[in-house]
Amino acid sequence: MINPNRIFNIKTEAEFKALAIEVFQYQFEHNLVYRSFCDLLYKHPSDIKHIEDIPFLPIQFFKSHTILSASENDVKKIFTSSGTTGCITSKHRVSDLSIYENSFTQGFENDYGAIEDYVILALLPSYLERDGSSLIYMVDAMIKQSKHLESGFYLDNLSELSTVLKQLDAQGKKVLLIGVSFALLDLVEAYSFNLNNTIIMETGGMKGRRKELIREELHTILKNGFGVQEIHSEYGMTELLSQAYSKGHGIFNCPNWMQILTRDPEDALSIQKNGKTGGINVIDLANINSCSFIATQDLGRVSKNNSFEIIGRFDTSDIRGCNLMVL
Repeated sequence: MINPNRIFNIKTEAEFKALAIEVFQYQFEHNLVYRSFCDLLYKHPSDIKHIEDIPFLPIQFFKSHTILSASENDVKKIFTSSGTTGCITSKHRVSDLSIYENSFTQGFENDYGAIEDYVILALLPSYLERDGSSLIYMVDAMIKQSKHLESGFYLDNLSELSTVLKQLDAQGKKVLLIGVSFALLDLVEAYSFNLNNTIIMETGGMKGRRKELIREELHTILKNGFGVQEIHSEYGMTELLSQAYSKGHGIFNCPNWMQILTRDPEDALSIQKNGKTGGINVIDLANINSCSFIATQDLGRVSKNNSFEIIGRFDTSDIRGCNLMVL
């Protein structure tokens, strides 16, 4: 078993690459589904010299198989993706919740500073209305870590949220408002703001409640509505235990234990050089007890400094709520 502390103490690119190959070897031995997938590709640990050689498991496998590098008896929580009638949801079995908690805490604080310093306001109605959301688990933990009594979830009580948000911002408190896109749009359509001390962070997705918008259009509406210079974003998913954050312009940065590669859209096994648009492959070393090497259905581009942006999705993929999203 690999000590999770090693994952969260990665300092250099060389350390990341070495540990990624070690994690691959571990999951090859302990994850039966991933082992079978690698066998079908004739990929063995002896063939893996670089992270680009590692097979990436298609994310759809989380809908049809048990993806686990630990004993099923050890599973403490099953996170599920959102979906409507007719959708098969993903199931992410988590055997060690402390790893997830360390990942989202350190990942956020690396970019934004101590969680306890923020008032955390959450506008996530579509997530609160169902069980098994990893995002709700994360935000609930952040609310509990916050030192401010005003922190909490808001469902449909937009009037109260508007009042609280304006009061906190006027008091000069550091505020994080994290919300799903359609709910943030509902808020700025009903109320006007001119915020100076608040971070607005969208988690993406209209959940079938509104027409999908390209990112630039969505962020322009939200910037004007909240009176802020930038809209922040969180990139995460049910099948991962880590998040990337954007402080504006849709440019995301990963924590040291997470990295994005792109694959050739015409050849799913071929990893591209940075700068080209392709399918997003995620290495999430925090996902050690599941699968750390996942081929998503997102399209994106990685820059030379390892930051990345999301361009869109493969046309044939289903997304949250079974809607196709255009970014």
